[in-house]
Amino acid sequence: MRYTFVMPMTVVGCLFALFTYAQDGSKMKFGKVSKEEFAIQRSEKDTGAHAIVLSEIGSSAFESDGNGLRLIYKVHRRFKIIDPNGYDVATVQVSLNKSEAGEERLQNLKAATYNLENGQIVETKLESENVFNDKQDKSLMVKRFTLPAVKPGSIIEYTFSVTSPFFRHLRSWDFQGKYPRLWSEYSVAIPEYFDYVLIPQGYEEYVVKTKTASRTTFSLRSDASGSMASARSFTVSPQVSTYKWALKDVPPINQESFITTVDNYVNRIEFQLSAYNWPDEPRKPVQSTWPQLMKDLMESEYLGGVLKPNNGFLSDKVEELTKGAKTDADKAKNIYNWVRDNYTCSNYSTMWMDKSLKSVFNSKSGNVAEINMLLVAMLKKANLFATPLLLSTRANGYVYQFYPLYTHFNYLIVGLNLGDEYVKLDASEPLMGFGKLPARCYNGAARMLDEFAEPVILGADSLREQKYTSVILGKIENGMVSGAFAQRPTYLESFGVRAAVKEKSIDEYFKQVTKSYTGEISLENKAIEDLKELESPVMIKYDFKMQMGEGDILYINPLLNEATTRNPFKAMERKFPVEMNAVYDEVFSFNMDIPDGYEVDEIPKPAIANYNENEGQFQYLIQQVDRHIQLRCRVRLTKANFTPEDYPSLREFYDLIVKKEAEQIVLKKKK
Repeated sequence: MRYTFVMPMTVVGCLFALFTYAQDGSKMKFGKVSKEEFAIQRSEKDTGAHAIVLSEIGSSAFESDGNGLRLIYKVHRRFKIIDPNGYDVATVQVSLNKSEAGEERLQNLKAATYNLENGQIVETKLESENVFNDKQDKSLMVKRFTLPAVKPGSIIEYTFSVTSPFFRHLRSWDFQGKYPRLWSEYSVAIPEYFDYVLIPQGYEEYVVKTKTASRTTFSLRSDASGSMASARSFTVSPQVSTYKWALKDVPPINQESFITTVDNYVNRIEFQLSAYNWPDEPRKPVQSTWPQLMKDLMESEYLGGVLKPNNGFLSDKVEELTKGAKTDADKAKNIYNWVRDNYTCSNYSTMWMDKSLKSVFNSKSGNVAEINMLLVAMLKKANLFATPLLLSTRANGYVYQFYPLYTHFNYLIVGLNLGDEYVKLDASEPLMGFGKLPARCYNGAARMLDEFAEPVILGADSLREQKYTSVILGKIENGMVSGAFAQRPTYLESFGVRAAVKEKSIDEYFKQVTKSYTGEISLENKAIEDLKELESPVMIKYDFKMQMGEGDILYINPLLNEATTRNPFKAMERKFPVEMNAVYDEVFSFNMDIPDGYEVDEIPKPAIANYNENEGQFQYLIQQVDRHIQLRCRVRLTKANFTPEDYPSLREFYDLIVKKEAEQIVLKKKK
């Protein structure tokens, strides 16, 4: 028997439009919108997309302005808006850099919205008075505009260019993002006068990846004497290397569980200027080494330069804090605790100082760089060997280690050498103990801000987190079982407990604990020990009475609310690594006496499972001895990061944990 399938014409139109754009996205012309594009409803790469990038084309090239060279960055993008949740694409922001040497300028901006009304395409243009300036700081300006007449089904497009005098700011390009992209293309033309390091990342395969060579003529002017009257015009014809990349049918990239940031895996091309090759001059490297970069940052008035003065205004406070301290460690702890407890952090994502050190000291507030630079200065004033450490937080992405890129850093902490111990400190967190760092800091190598620029490894694999939980069940009376719970959470979990208690109260914290149980339960003798011992985990204790029932059959899950009820790795496949924020070792113990009048009908079987031989282990060791049942359950991993190839077996490992921890002890009444 033969079957014939007939596709509706609207579906055929959608598929044809998708196919056409996948093939011809590079031929997009401003204002040339076709009716077929309005038929596109969803990309097969993301059937729930709220908007689709139909095509985007960018380029960067050097052009002459009659006097010298300028970088010209051009962008042309076209979107289809599917529903109101995709309206965000209609608001565009363009960042423009500026300095004493010059500034970038937005030029040739055109933008329009197209709607299909009564079978006709209606165009609504963006008016120039609807382009706004959002000043960020003295080195950054943002131009912002929103496309008019946007509604579900609209097509919007815009094009602009940015003229830049900053050769170091050759713009990067993201080929991937929040929404699917049918075509994404970027080309860069670089004259032989400049050497750039090209830094690619991502998992998608390029459909275009070429490099061609040609010659381009530039008209320039020289002004050796400083007088415009004596300036001489001349032309040069350097060889130009043109790189071109394109991706077709690019899936969206969204945040996943157990990942630092998807920004690490977006298909992207970045550039870093490494050297100038001016005619008749020797090659001039530009920040070609980490020590050279750190030397420059040590001179900056917005960073290392604040440590150069004597900073005498700190003397009295440092002397007060260190008076009577017997060791360097005691001195450091006193200074650290004072800074941590007396200063409020206003910004947790910056490596630069906005205020002077004295202003920070007097105002009792500052961003993370300012607070920790104050800590460095005070430690140095106490004759301790402290150094600023620059890093990138987990949410900010990895630092490219093979070439010095300061733009990838967004955080500053302190490294302190105490002889036989090297301590890392962050005084911006009011509940962080001496020698402890927030989990966000464990993202690879930090760099010392000194002449050596040594890397300091802060990998998640080096952060060992342990958790111990004990549950003892007592008698069953009137259908209620009494018990005692004690838990020493991990240090990171303890940090969260301290934050929750500080924000609300201990009573409110235990209200949330009560809600975490599925059945009826009441808590008594509640306590959180070691709340103020910030170098150690807390201890959570309480007694409880929990509904158990009085039937002929009783079911008891010995892990109570500590059982892993869902596999954290839901997807069948995964392109990205699994990146946990620490190495975890969690132990749970359970003890109970079989209640009078009952006997064991079923008890889970013991189990031990190893993951990749020695990279993890799950133990479920349970036994009955006379009238007593004892369980020891342990989930242990020996590393925090797993490759995409590890993912299927890791998912299977956690499937086993979920199933085993769901098993119950079954008690039945004696006859």
